Amino acid sequence: MPAIVIIGAQWGDEGKGKATDLLGSRIDYVVKFNGGNNAGHTVVIGNQKYALHLLPSGILTDGVIPVISNGVVIDIEVLFDELEALTARGVDVSKLRVSANAHIITQYHRTLDKVTERFLGKKQIGTTGRGIGPAYADKINRVGLRIQDLFDENILRQKVEAALDQKNHLLVKVYNRRAIMVDEIVENLLSYAERLRPMVGDTALELNRALDDGKIVLFEGGQATMLDVDHGTYPFVTSSNSTAGGASTGSGIGPGRIERVIGIVKAYTTRVGAGPFPTELFDESGEFLRSAGFEFGTTTGRPRRTGWYDAPIARYSARINGVTDFVMTKLDVLTGLATIPVCVAYDVDGVRVEEVPVSQSDFHHAVPIYEEFPGWTDDLTGIRRFEDLPVNAQSYVLAVEAMSGSRISAIGVGPGRDAIIVRHDLLD
Repeated sequence: MPAIVIIGAQWGDEGKGKATDLLGSRIDYVVKFNGGNNAGHTVVIGNQKYALHLLPSGILTDGVIPVISNGVVIDIEVLFDELEALTARGVDVSKLRVSANAHIITQYHRTLDKVTERFLGKKQIGTTGRGIGPAYADKINRVGLRIQDLFDENILRQKVEAALDQKNHLLVKVYNRRAIMVDEIVENLLSYAERLRPMVGDTALELNRALDDGKIVLFEGGQATMLDVDHGTYPFVTSSNSTAGGASTGSGIGPGRIERVIGIVKAYTTRVGAGPFPTELFDESGEFLRSAGFEFGTTTGRPRRTGWYDAPIARYSARINGVTDFVMTKLDVLTGLATIPVCVAYDVDGVRVEEVPVSQSDFHHAVPIYEEFPGWTDDLTGIRRFEDLPVNAQSYVLAVEAMSGSRISAIGVGPGRDAIIVRHDLLD
C-alpha cells in the first residue's frame, strides 16, 4: 500500500489534523517527520479539544500507531508532558514509537534560541524560542545528541562536553550569560532514559516493513511549505524540510513509495512570525478573520497575521510538493462577508507576476492583484455535501480550485472532526 504525505501548503496552522481525521481508521501509522514542538495543532473530538505540539495527531485515533521519526528534534521534557496530559484524559499512548536517530533539544538549545533572537533586535526571525533552530544547527554541525545516546552514559557525556565547549564561550563572552554545566545536562537527560527506552527503535525499518505488509502509512509534516528551509521565505523559515520531500529524508522511506501528497490550505491565509506576506490585512477584515477563525498560535498563543487566499502560493505548493489533492479548511470562517477577495497574481514594480517571485526582495515588495467573489450568509457547519453549500460558497471553492494547481478533495466547514465535506476519496 502507498505512503501518503500531508503537508501545509501555506505558512502553517492550516489544520492538517482535519485530513488525518478524515482518513481515520483506514490508516495504520501516522508519522511526524520534521520539526519539533515549535508548532502545534488543535484536534476537536466531540466536545473535547486537544492541543498537540510534538506528538503526531494520530495518537488520538484508535488503532493507529504514532511515530516520531528521525527528522524530528525532540524536547524530551515536552514529550513526557504531552504524554502524561493525554494519559490523564484517558488516551492510550502506549503504541508511540520514537526513532533512535531523532535529535534531542536540550536546555542549552533553548537558551541559545532565546538570547540569539533577542540579540537580533529588529531583525528577529520570529522563532518560538524552543530551541528548534539550534538543535538542527548542531545536527548539521555534527555535534548533536541523538535519542540513542541516552542509553550510553559515556558517549552522552562526551557529546555534551564537546557541544558545551563551544557554546559556553558564546554564552559567556558574547551574550553575558552563565556557563551551563555538563553534569546539569547529562543528569537531566539520563533521568528520562529508562522511561523512554521501551518506545525507541529503528522506526525506518518498521515503517518500510509496514509498507511491505500492505499497511497505510501517513506522513504528517510540521510547519508548512512556505516555511521550508529550502523552499520557503528564507530566512523567515523553520529549520527543517517541511515539504513532501522531507518525508523521505525525515523517516527513512524511499521517495518512490509516496503515491499521494495532500496539501492543506485555509480558505484564507495566516502566518505567525516575521517575513513577507503579500495578502496580509491590517484593517477590520483582518481582525474579522482572526476573530472568526480564532487565529492564535497553538504553541505560542500569539495572534496570527491574517490575509486573503493567495492562489500563486497554492500553485507554488502544488508544484514543489507534487500535490495530488488539496483539503481546504475553515470555509465557514468566511460566512458573513459581502465579498471575498482572492489574490490571483502580484504587481512587482509595475509588472504583473503570475507566480511566486524567486527573488526574496521582489516577493517582499509584491502587491496582490485581487479578484473578488460574492459572499454568503448561511451557516455551513452542518452541511456535509458540496451541492448543499450556498451557491456562492460553491462558486468560491470551484474558482479557487481552478487557480490552485490541484483538485480540492475535501472542505472543512467547522472545528469538529466530522465537520467536513468530501468531494473525492483521498485514497482514490
